[in-house]
Amino acid sequence: MASSFQLPELFKDEMEHPCFIPPGTNSSQTSTLTFFLGGFPAWESTQMWSAVLLCSVYLLVLLGNWTVLAIIKAEQSLHAPMYLLLAMLAVADLGLSTSVFPTMLRMLWLEGREISSSTCFSQMFFIHSFTDIESATILAMAFDRYMAICHPLRYSSILTNSVITKICVAIVIRTILFQFPLPILLTQLCFSRASKLTHPYCLHPDIIKHADSDTKINSACGLFVLLSTLGLDLLFVLLSYLLILKTILNLASWRECLKALNNCISHVCAVLLFFIPMICLSMMHRFGKHVSPQVYTFTANLHFLAPPILNPIVYSMKTKVIRRRILKCQRGVHKSRAAIFQ
Repeated sequence: MASSFQLPELFKDEMEHPCFIPPGTNSSQTSTLTFFLGGFPAWESTQMWSAVLLCSVYLLVLLGNWTVLAIIKAEQSLHAPMYLLLAMLAVADLGLSTSVFPTMLRMLWLEGREISSSTCFSQMFFIHSFTDIESATILAMAFDRYMAICHPLRYSSILTNSVITKICVAIVIRTILFQFPLPILLTQLCFSRASKLTHPYCLHPDIIKHADSDTKINSACGLFVLLSTLGLDLLFVLLSYLLILKTILNLASWRECLKALNNCISHVCAVLLFFIPMICLSMMHRFGKHVSPQVYTFTANLHFLAPPILNPIVYSMKTKVIRRRILKCQRGVHKSRAAIFQ
């Protein structure tokens, strides 16, 4: 295993890209296009331990989110709008982590840094799609909290399970409509042979930085999609919580205020975990030309890895039914072990 990473001069892949014409060949000959993943130092002493840690994190993400989904499905009392949205959030976390982790593990365990352009663009599409789905789900959950606190008498008549289902379908449709053009536009760009990405996965701003052709359309489209999805979602989430805070401050007693705030704590944590690293990452990609690569990597990993890990933990701690069901399962496991060893 090499102690430092260098881009090879020649490499082969099944996909041909018409933009690159190698020296000494005529225009009818083409060469392959491959990106090289970055983001992890190739240190032999720590790569294996990093891979083990990353694999453990991925298993924790799978365990936590599948547990939330299983409990929501099994408990009839959780078949309510707020918990259906929580299930949607868990699905988005599973999709996001499954889109990100494979290339990270492959790079750490097998030192496989090369990724074809078609695979890279596909991964980019799914990463940004599940990010948009999570953002829109957080907005829907903010609206749910707004209705529950500001208009409790109208809550059950407005936010029914069928309405939540329609909201989830609308979220998926919005995501596909906004994200589908981005990889198509990327196929029209020309890239050099040695395109080393900043992260151990493919992101749209990171890819277009390495294009040799004009990227004004791609950059404008990417910024428009970002502002129209995550930007508007964040704006409406903040508006929802301003209205919630105004309602809470008008309550008669401090006990009622604390109860209302307690109902929002878990969702506020989800908002902070998701949007703060996302805003920092977006600003660094577009305006942070002199930012250290280590800062890029840390912020991106925090944005994509922290919410799938912490969301199930936060909601399990704050939701009594989920917490009791987990504790009940743990007691059942302990009793089974005791019976086996008796």
